[in-house]
Parts: sequence; structure tokens; C-alpha cells
Amino acid sequence: MTAPFRFPRFFVTSPGPCPYLPDREERKVFTELNGPHAVELNDALSRIGFRRSQGVAYRPSCTGCSACVSVRVVTPEFTPNATQRKLLKRHGDITATVCRAWATDEQFQLLRRYLSARHPDGGMAGMDEDDYADMVEHSPVDSLIVEYREPGIGSAPGRLVGACLTDRQADGLSMIYSFFAADDASRPGFGNYIIIDHILRARGAGLPYVYLGYWVKGSGRMEYKIRYRPIEALGPGGWSRLSEEDLPAAAPGQGPGQGKD
Repeated sequence: MTAPFRFPRFFVTSPGPCPYLPDREERKVFTELNGPHAVELNDALSRIGFRRSQGVAYRPSCTGCSACVSVRVVTPEFTPNATQRKLLKRHGDITATVCRAWATDEQFQLLRRYLSARHPDGGMAGMDEDDYADMVEHSPVDSLIVEYREPGIGSAPGRLVGACLTDRQADGLSMIYSFFAADDASRPGFGNYIIIDHILRARGAGLPYVYLGYWVKGSGRMEYKIRYRPIEALGPGGWSRLSEEDLPAAAPGQGPGQGKD
């Protein structure tokens, strides 16, 4: 008897500076997603805390540190709070369109604008058009791009103000990377709006979860990930809901650019 697919081989990266906590090093364990069972493997690995980047699934494997915690929103029970309802109303003119995972120059220019405003010194700051195309198009799973546009004039499409590379999994949506017009004062909280839209989108499709990647308690740049209730975290005993003691008061904040975390 043969197994339906070969058990994957896992590798560990060399230690490097932690991007979230000072004076710590990060290390990742990863495996390739390829072959006819890549979708099933990615689904299984996501349930135990892995994230996807192109054709690789990875998770933190840091010596002496377990600060990075996988989190996911429980979509059937999500109800927008007052701040989130205001965001939905403020951006009610936006049209969201699900597109195939194909990179466009318009998306890339928006990404460059986003990185310049939010992460000018980050690891993605040097991305060129080919790097962006690789990130979007080199996916062995069911990936899509959700584009967010302002109203157009006549038959012309409106201005692109946000986008999110998203994986559709068996039990939910995994937000791989989102970016938006972060320097546009007329679109405050737009990163949070994209998350809320994904939660409502998943719930409408009958998918129970939206995966938001890793949360580091006490890291200000990660706090936005736990503003959506109820939310579950992955611990040694499996997935469990975060208690109110773990959660900060909900606030609009600066919002995300997800992914690679």
C-alpha cells in the first residue's frame, strides 16, 4: 500500500534578526508546496500554524521563543463593533472585485506607494515588477487578488485604492498580503476595512475562518490583528479563543499590510 502523497521534507533557515522583538533572532521551518497534493498539504499545514509564501509553507521555529502566535477570526460569530461599522459606512462607495492571481502594473504601483508610506526600510522595499509578479502568480494553491476601487466614470474603472493577495482554503480565507493607499487621508483605516471585507466575504461563502498570520503580544505593529472578535489563537493544545484579558480595546489604528508574518 502506498501513501496518497509523500510526507514533505522540512528545512530550517539560519538565524537572523527578529523583525518584531528587539535583541532576538528568528528562525523558520519550511517545506515546498508542489505536486498534485499541494492544495491539501497547504490546508493541513495552515491548521498547524504555517503560512504560505509563493511555493513555500513556513512557520517560526525560534530557539527559546514562542512569541509569534497564529490567529484566525471566527467568521460566523463576527459582528462589527461601532468603529468597524463606521469604517464600512465611510468606505461604502468602494467596489471590491475578485480577480485571478495575476500581477498588474497598477497593483505594483500601489504596492510601491504603500511600501514607501509604511515600510520604507522593510524587507520588501526593494521589490521590482518581477518580484511582485512572482509573489502573486507563483502559487500552487487556489489564490486570488481582491481589488478595491473607487467609483469609476462611465465604463472606466475607478481608482485602485487597495488590493489583497488571498488564498482560498477548505476552511477559510488566508490573507497573504494586503496593501493600499496608506498616504490618502480620505481613506483612513483602509487596511482594517480590507480585513472586515474578507471576514464578511468568508462568512457569506460559508467559510468559518479568516487566517491573519502571526500575532506577537505587546507588539504595536501586530495589535490590529486581534481587533476582530471572536478570534482564536493556536497554542500547544490546539486552537482556542483568546480571552478578553489578552485583547486590547478595539480601535481603528493604522491598519495592516499583511503577509510574511
